[in-house]
Amino acid sequence: MTASPFLRINGRDEIVGANLPVRRSLPHRERRAIGPFVFFDHMGPARLGPGEGVDVPPHPHIGLATVTFLFDGELMHRDSLGSELTITPGDINLMTAGHGIVHSERSPAQRDGERGIHGLQTWLALPVPVEDGVSDFRHYPAATLPVVQRDGATVRVLIGELYGQVSPVAVASPTLYAVVDLPAGATLTLPADYAERGVYPVDGSLTLDGEPFAARELAVLPEGAVVTARADAPVRFALFGGAPLDGPRAMWWNFVASERALIERAAEDWEAGRRFGDVPNETERLPLPATRLRQG
Repeated sequence: MTASPFLRINGRDEIVGANLPVRRSLPHRERRAIGPFVFFDHMGPARLGPGEGVDVPPHPHIGLATVTFLFDGELMHRDSLGSELTITPGDINLMTAGHGIVHSERSPAQRDGERGIHGLQTWLALPVPVEDGVSDFRHYPAATLPVVQRDGATVRVLIGELYGQVSPVAVASPTLYAVVDLPAGATLTLPADYAERGVYPVDGSLTLDGEPFAARELAVLPEGAVVTARADAPVRFALFGGAPLDGPRAMWWNFVASERALIERAAEDWEAGRRFGDVPNETERLPLPATRLRQG
């Protein structure tokens, strides 16, 4: 039997907040990163009843950029830079933590009806020269992101370049992030323009060079290989990756860094109320986890 050229990752399922299911595919014991992506969460789909909502109080980040993309629902973003806006389906929120930033994520205040929530939340590790740099927040409405129609597929280019289209989202290292809707019976060639790539079926299953992958099952593509995706039934999947990281990263709680000392310092500063600042119109804050970063 021929060995598969793909690494297959089945993430960890969790329930958070208001009965919100989350599948965490990165980091994983089999693979810590794909390009700059060191964290990959699929939240929902879920229905929120009257009065229910997502409520993540202010919490800190360093050394990474968060990327939020929704298929359904809305989330209110607030941060210590003074940013406050609602992300809606198809938009990209890019928050660069650098030396330190605090933000909250909440459903809009109006919660008197039933609503859906469904999306992807990812972290990009910043290159070492800028991991301790200036914090920033950028919002890119859906209408500003290129859409490609190719071989029957609809491809939304969220970050990077794909099929001749370039996203306006500015990131710190070569990055690919796209969402593809592939109809039944269609095939799509996935180019090898980036060294590291992953395919994550959000809704539905697909085959990659004839090998089947179920919904929520992450496939790591072989480097340098052009791969053919095929859908027997309609499928939506994320294609993501980029250039390899410039060295390993330590991760603990909401912190990412090339040196564990940077994470320890950030934890001490958060606990002591230093460095990170406050989020306007917020009074809560998440405490440090009880389990501290392991050394070694």
